[in-house]
Amino acid sequence: MGNPYQQTRFILGTPDARSLPPDTGLEVAFAGRSNAGKSSALNTITGQRALARISKAPGRTREINFFHVADDRRLVDLPGYGYAKVSKSMKGGWQKNIDRYLENRKSLCGVILLMDVRHPLKEHDQQVLAWCAAAGLPTHVLLTKADKLKRGPASAALLKTKKLLAAIHPAASIQLFSSHTRLGVDDVHQVLDTWLEIGSD
Repeated sequence: MGNPYQQTRFILGTPDARSLPPDTGLEVAFAGRSNAGKSSALNTITGQRALARISKAPGRTREINFFHVADDRRLVDLPGYGYAKVSKSMKGGWQKNIDRYLENRKSLCGVILLMDVRHPLKEHDQQVLAWCAAAGLPTHVLLTKADKLKRGPASAALLKTKKLLAAIHPAASIQLFSSHTRLGVDDVHQVLDTWLEIGSD
């Protein structure tokens, strides 16, 4: 059937969690620190070069962006958290909107949490994981930029992060991922297929 995610298209972006598309069907949110590689990952997973904008400057995604995958199935790109060079008030506003979205969105069926394999489980990552665990929300961690490490160190980082992850969100799954080499794309597709119930008809 090919990659069903190649039909993905942008629906809307909004900085305000009160102006979202109808809360029906199923959607998976992509979360992560600024510069964790979210936009690149979305483009690689959907097989589209320019679905999500890529910027060398951290914090480019300032809105909650919604993408249509199939009937009432969506991917959601959340604003990156962390060290984006913006004012504290703006950063606080983003955080409130992300929190509001995560807490209130009924159609949210899972979170893909992206972390740079070289800097995993920073404070904000742990907060998101703890929240997802408390909410019973399925979570899958992508250790991105795996091509930046040799195979041995990458595997060691995966193992170490997996052990630490078990203490925060025991039900979460984790894998290595690289937008550059496409490492782990099939694994992410399987997770998304399951959560979004794609190909299960």
